[in-house]
Amino acid sequence: MKKTVVIDVVALSPRLIGQHTPFLADWAAKGKQVSINPVLPAVTCSAQATYLTGQWPEEHGIVGNGWYFRDECEIKFWRQSNKLVQASKVWETARRHDPSFTCANMFWWYNMYSTVDYAVTPRPLYPSDGRKLPDVHSQPMPLRDRLQKELGQFPLFSFWGPNANITSTRWIADASMLVDQWHDPTLTLIYLPHLDYNLQRCGIDFSKIAQDLHEIDEVLKDLITYYEKKGAEVILLSEYGITNVNQPIHINRILREQGFITVKDELGLETLDAGTSRAFAVADHQVAHIYVNNPEDIPQVKKLLQNIPGIERVLDEKGKKQYHLHHERAGDLVALADQNSWFTYYYWLDDAKAPDYARTVDIHRKPGYDPVEMFANPDIKFLKAKVGLKLLKKKLGFRYLMDIIPLDASLVKGSHGRIEENTEDRPLLISRQQHLLENSAIEPTEVHNLIMAHLLEGKLAER
Repeated sequence: MKKTVVIDVVALSPRLIGQHTPFLADWAAKGKQVSINPVLPAVTCSAQATYLTGQWPEEHGIVGNGWYFRDECEIKFWRQSNKLVQASKVWETARRHDPSFTCANMFWWYNMYSTVDYAVTPRPLYPSDGRKLPDVHSQPMPLRDRLQKELGQFPLFSFWGPNANITSTRWIADASMLVDQWHDPTLTLIYLPHLDYNLQRCGIDFSKIAQDLHEIDEVLKDLITYYEKKGAEVILLSEYGITNVNQPIHINRILREQGFITVKDELGLETLDAGTSRAFAVADHQVAHIYVNNPEDIPQVKKLLQNIPGIERVLDEKGKKQYHLHHERAGDLVALADQNSWFTYYYWLDDAKAPDYARTVDIHRKPGYDPVEMFANPDIKFLKAKVGLKLLKKKLGFRYLMDIIPLDASLVKGSHGRIEENTEDRPLLISRQQHLLENSAIEPTEVHNLIMAHLLEGKLAER
C-alpha cells in the first residue's frame, strides 16, 4: 500500500486560501481542489465519522458532537469511545486488503479503544481534589509518556478555552511526525484545530484572522514537506466552513417559558432535568436536536419552533430521512438555524441562577455546545490577577473554580453546522492525485473511498 496522510484542517474553506496562506495556495495549485457537500450537521464528530466510514449519520449513529442518551436520561457531549461509531472504519477496510497495513490516528475524534495501531487523543486528569490537569490518552499506552517526554506536556489549555492558540496545533503536528519516525504507519490521520478558534470568535474578518492563517500555513508547510519527502501521498481536507453570525437563539429559554423544561434547584442554582422535561433542545452550533418525552407534544413543539425568529427549518421524521439523519439518537425534531443565527444551550432565565459550570470551561457537563468558552469575561476587573490567584491555588493543590467565562452569547461572531449554499464556505478536499477527483464536488461519504484509492495507488477498493 502507498503511504498516505490525511490532514484535517478544521474550518478551512476555499474563501480562506490566498495571500495569508502562501504555502497552501501554492501546494493546492499543483493538485486539485474539490468541494465537499457538507454532512448535516456540519460539525466535527458527524463529519469525521462520515469521512472515515463512508456512511451517513443515519447509519453510523454520530448525529452530532453530542446527543441525549435516552436510556440514561443524560445529555453527553464529546464522548471518546470509538465503539459509539456504528460502522466499519477506513483502517479496517484497508487491513482487509493488506494485513500488514498500520494506522496512526492523531487527535481525530472517537479515538479511544479503536482498532487503529497508534492513537493519541486529549484526556485530562481529574484528581479528586477538583483539579483538571493536561494529559493525553494513547494506544499503546507507553506512547503517551514517550511523546510528553519529548515534547512536554500536551498544552490542553491552548487546545480549547480563552487561551486557545496555535501551541496545541503545533504539538499535534510535532507528535504526528514523531510517531511517523518511530512507527512508520501506512495511514496517518492528523487533526489541526487552530482555525476554529478565532473564526468563531471573530467571524471571517481578515484583519483579525490573518495571523491565524499564517500560523496554520507554517504548520502545514512543515507537515506536508516532511511527509512528501518520505514519499507519502497527502490528502488535505476540512469538516466545515465557518460563516459570520450575529443572532444567538436561546431555544431552551423559549421552551422553558412555554412550560416544557423542568429545572432542579441545586444550592440556589438551576440545572436542566432532561428526564422530567417535556421537551428540550441539545444545541450544537447551528443545529439543535429537540427531544420530546411525550410524543403527543411533538406537533405543538414543532409549531412553536417554526415561529422562532432565526430558525430556518424544523425537520420531522420525513425531514430527517431527507438529510440522512434518521437515527434513534437524533432528536424527535431537528431545528436548523438560518445563515445569521446559532443556538445557545442556555436554559436559565436569570443569570444569577446559572449553574456554576456555565462560567467555566466544562465541555462535558454543559447540556450543549458553548462557543462562549473561548472568551474571558471582559467585565471581570483585574482578570489576569484573578486567574493568577486561581492557578496558584491549583499548584498548591487547593480546590478552585476558574469561573471567568462570560454569559454573553453576542460575543460569538462565527458558527457552522447548517449546509451552506456557497461553495466558498463549504469544506474542501485537496490532493495531488488529480485523476481521482473527477468532479468539482463530492459527497462526504466518498471520502472513505478516496482515502482507499490513495492507499491502493489509484485502484478503487471493494468494501
